[in-house]
Amino acid sequence: MTQEPPSLFESDSVGRPLADRLRPETLEDVLGQEHLLGHDAPIGRMVDERRLVSMVLWGPPGCGKTTIARLLADRTRLAFEPLSATFSGVAELRRVFQAAAKRREIGQGTMLFVDEIHRFNRAQQDSFLPYVEDGTVVLVGATTENPSFELNSALLSRCQVFVLRRLDEQTLTTLIERAEEAMGRSLPVDDQARQAMVAMADGDGRYLLNLIEQLQTVSETLDTSGLVSLVQQRAPVYDKGQEGHYNLISALHKSMRGSDPDASLYWLARMLDGGEDPLYIARRLVRFANEDIAIADPQAVHQATAAWDVYERLGSPEGELAIAQAVVYLATAPKSVAVYSAFNAAKRLAKTTGSLMPPANILNAPTKLMKDLGYGEGYEYDPHTPGGFSGANYFPEEMEPERLYRPTGNGYERIIAEKLAEWHRMRTERRTQDAQEDEEP
Repeated sequence: MTQEPPSLFESDSVGRPLADRLRPETLEDVLGQEHLLGHDAPIGRMVDERRLVSMVLWGPPGCGKTTIARLLADRTRLAFEPLSATFSGVAELRRVFQAAAKRREIGQGTMLFVDEIHRFNRAQQDSFLPYVEDGTVVLVGATTENPSFELNSALLSRCQVFVLRRLDEQTLTTLIERAEEAMGRSLPVDDQARQAMVAMADGDGRYLLNLIEQLQTVSETLDTSGLVSLVQQRAPVYDKGQEGHYNLISALHKSMRGSDPDASLYWLARMLDGGEDPLYIARRLVRFANEDIAIADPQAVHQATAAWDVYERLGSPEGELAIAQAVVYLATAPKSVAVYSAFNAAKRLAKTTGSLMPPANILNAPTKLMKDLGYGEGYEYDPHTPGGFSGANYFPEEMEPERLYRPTGNGYERIIAEKLAEWHRMRTERRTQDAQEDEEP
């Protein structure tokens, strides 16, 4: 008589979450991180050589950071000392370092695994340095935050940073299949609900396994609506104060710069769905209009400020449509960074030329002394000249005029470029004429 495979939900498994029961037992079983763990990959080569260096594993929740650390310690025969920065302090660190030093005396190495290492303050991070430096411990830190923002530069210089990937759709599907094989039965969901489970997991394997565990008492087959009513929709992974915030605003900015309204709307929706302040986005749109469009479409900044104003008047969700409208307008507007580049060049030029005085003829002369010094003498009022353009020099007399603003051929800047070309020609003629008059006896 064939014995039925044991259910993961039977009494002998009570108390152990499914995610723990399905934890990989070898590095080869780890899903989704082949770029780090393969034989030709960075960590894989270290394992083959039995030579681990201190490292930081940076990746989203549920991608396998803790599991990988445990398996690395096992494969390289290091004593595994796990700590959580959330619950540990100096006393726990001191205990680990003392135990590691004793092991080292008998030839036994120690891996110190610190989960949420970014939660240790600067002083606590500094306490690792001598023990990492002399090899008392191999430090493996796990973090969901950008290490360059959260970890001391001294600690980072002693560790290699490895970026773990969020689990993709195929990997999550494989994880479901592993769970079904272990349970000895299929999940009580239809095909669309199964796909919805993958989408709800959002790259987090632990969340997916916990979601599967919630289905243990379900007997009927669930469709998507039944699944959603049974489990609570997870909030998107988005930290408004950390890297997710900067990643998504960067994606929105670059999508608009690349004139892709569809991608721009997608990233806008992602930010709003993650709880971003719409007024922050509105402010960034105004900046974008000035930085990336400017005079190529003078209406762009008005569209952006109008969206800001409408949102302040209406709030969410009605005001979000005005922001979406501005996003589409900015994404489809002609682009130019000519003003942005010209202003940066002007700031550099101002620093190098010091305190040169403006030409005396363009200075006001409210006093007799100033008139006697030549202030305002020879000034030409451009609106009264033929064509409304005198061609006079407005740079300091001690320096050559510089062309800082170079308009593109995009949008309204095409017209500006034609005007500037004509004015440049007239200025050149004026300068040549003035030089000839100065040379005459």
